[in-house]
Amino acid sequence: MNIIKTTPKTFSESLNAMDGISKKTVEEHMKLYTGYVNKYNEIQEKLVALTDDDYTNANQVFSAIRSLKVDLSFAYGGIVNHEIYFAHLGGKGTDPSGDLMTQIKKDFGSFETYKKDVKATAIAARGWVWTAWNHAEKRLFNYLGDAQNTFPVWGASPIMALDTYEHAYFIDFGAARAGYIEAFFKNMNWDVVSETFASVRNVV
Repeated sequence: MNIIKTTPKTFSESLNAMDGISKKTVEEHMKLYTGYVNKYNEIQEKLVALTDDDYTNANQVFSAIRSLKVDLSFAYGGIVNHEIYFAHLGGKGTDPSGDLMTQIKKDFGSFETYKKDVKATAIAARGWVWTAWNHAEKRLFNYLGDAQNTFPVWGASPIMALDTYEHAYFIDFGAARAGYIEAFFKNMNWDVVSETFASVRNVV
């Protein structure tokens, strides 16, 4: 088994000057993201070090390979989810345009209805909300996830990610998640989301 190590990405400096989401929150959030990267690399090393006994003793209740592979998916989900999330934050919150807006209106009726659905899904989620392009259904849908490793939905590509874990907002908003969700929309860079949408829309 090959080890493919990853390193934390660098994101826009505008993340440190957002409206409603403080620099302190971003700094602490980045530490968590970096932790996922480090653990992903560490778990890969532990998988390579498994013995013949570890493979022989594989078990669905408890075994070394089960624990490591479940935790690997959690760590990798933590990496991917946060990289989507940080990439499209730090913008001015202006509405999307072009093909993305056209598709949102087609699938949700209006941008306001889309936002209403995202907000309600985010209040209901324990971990994440993703707007994803469902390749089979040819539509955008807001999916809910309760943990880092509850995505992917098979055959769907996420174009927007909203972190609803408390660490994303508790410093700034306490338990008032709705206020954080409003701030999230105020700081969105929809151009990044549009670029992602364009790159995945025609992928089979």
